[in-house]
Amino acid sequence: MKVIVVAQQKGGAGKTMLCVQLGAALAERGRVLLIDTDPQQTLTRWAALRAARGGETKVPLAIETLSGWRVSSALSRHGADFVLVDTPPKLDGEARLVLREADLVLVPMQPALPDLWAAETVLGLIGEIGPEAALVLNRVPASGKLAAEIGAELARRGLPHLAATLGNRVLFAQSFARGLGVSEAAPMSPAAAEIGALAAEVGERLGLAQPVAAGREGRG
Repeated sequence: MKVIVVAQQKGGAGKTMLCVQLGAALAERGRVLLIDTDPQQTLTRWAALRAARGGETKVPLAIETLSGWRVSSALSRHGADFVLVDTPPKLDGEARLVLREADLVLVPMQPALPDLWAAETVLGLIGEIGPEAALVLNRVPASGKLAAEIGAELARRGLPHLAATLGNRVLFAQSFARGLGVSEAAPMSPAAAEIGALAAEVGERLGLAQPVAAGREGRG
């Protein structure tokens, strides 16, 4: 089992969107559990949309709504290959308990300086606890120099980030509104290719060179 925590204190960065899109993509490699610990329960509401879709879903996703202090016990009773946890916007108290369970923390950010400043703060908080963390550039415009400039600034500051990025594509929002991952709703689209590349890089970060074998149990 590999635990991926999605964390960000700045609103509008795409935290829940990243959680569900990555979860759907990773479900092609193994069993996935999504955990909603955010009091806003955006992930939980998405799960209700998904349940209503029935036969349109292409991959199974287990979804639970829990307080942060219950995450550890949930991990011990689930046989998922990947667990993705959506966290509250304020990383204190119970959220820190969740971060301690992480094999990898992903911090989504838009390619803008306010997001970069907020992400630096989040990385500092994560660093106090210890898990590996990486920034994920989200809603990257198709043209212009801004993304390249932010990428160069991340490198200059030595901030950990994934090479794979997610574009500012309407298909991400459209699939989310239908309770689906873009890899289910439009598997041949550029958006699906982007989330697939991100899932592959996350797998590499977690030391998974090959797809997860069926029946794999336990942490590690």
